[in-house]
Amino acid sequence: MRFRFCGDLDCPDWVLAEISTLAKISSVKMKLLCVQVMKDLLGEGIDYDKAAKLTADAKFDSGDIKASVAVLTFILSSAAKHNVDSDSLSSELQQLGLPKEHTTGLCKSYEDKHTALQQRLRESSLRLGRLEGVAWRVDYTLSSSELQEVNEPTVQLRLQAQGAETGSTEATIVSISADKFRVLLTELKQAQAVMNALQ
Repeated sequence: MRFRFCGDLDCPDWVLAEISTLAKISSVKMKLLCVQVMKDLLGEGIDYDKAAKLTADAKFDSGDIKASVAVLTFILSSAAKHNVDSDSLSSELQQLGLPKEHTTGLCKSYEDKHTALQQRLRESSLRLGRLEGVAWRVDYTLSSSELQEVNEPTVQLRLQAQGAETGSTEATIVSISADKFRVLLTELKQAQAVMNALQ
């Protein structure tokens, strides 16, 4: 069965296993645990002592606490990533066996911080720099006091890229042999063909 909060894929087995662990704590404590996990997702950090107190009634050991935090982190971040509304999330979690009272508390925490969580995930997502320019030249060394034989050209590539984090332009100079340059050129042409096919 496919679930929206899992990106329209099957729910991972480990999540299914940990839902039964979550069902062991009361719905009120579940909501308070969700608040702690949400704080962690928003960059404020999690208070593991508070999490341990919340799960003390269910006699959770440290492994159970970490597993509960991990599954709640997955559910909340994945639901935000796939832009799932709280009603759909509640329905899907109930289908997976989480009691309705527990899903109500979880979804309330999710609904309260949904926008902030999506913004935080956008800010912390992988960002790649952008290539702004390429310059190249071929050097052919006729003689060298360092090398015995010099009979192969080298290609000097100057790559100008905008840094993903800083936004400033940085130049990188790479010196490669003619054979390696041919391999690079072939692979770039293959990548371009794949990109053109996807468009």
